[in-house]
Amino acid sequence: MEPIYTAEVTSIGGRNGQIKSSTGSLDFEVRSPKVQGGADDSHPNPEQLFAAGYAACLGSAINYAGLLKKLRINTEINMKVSLYKREDVEVGFKLGVEIDVKIPDVDQQTAEELVKEGHNICPYSYSIRNNVEVITKVRVN
Repeated sequence: MEPIYTAEVTSIGGRNGQIKSSTGSLDFEVRSPKVQGGADDSHPNPEQLFAAGYAACLGSAINYAGLLKKLRINTEINMKVSLYKREDVEVGFKLGVEIDVKIPDVDQQTAEELVKEGHNICPYSYSIRNNVEVITKVRVN
């Protein structure tokens, strides 16, 4: 299978290091959040980066689902990505995701259908399906 697009990012130092994309559009420090021993919360962390990518991708997928139904919508997504300690191993972590989707100017049933279809289109949703607990709230105002 041929890729449509490939992103390339290099991380040096892990959670307390540097992130740089091959295009140079990303080039910044990442740090563990304060609750995980970081000095403060002034730098992005991997969970924020995942939330940002997933929110942007899912929003586009929902908007595209709207276009397929001849609807021009503007989706707003608040994405929370939480880090949990796994209970099945001595040392290990897992993610949990909470998504709050707002689609104004459509009725609730249409909004829910668009979000369902968006989840089917979005590669993030597909990739984590059956592996990450995802709670989705859909509202129209």
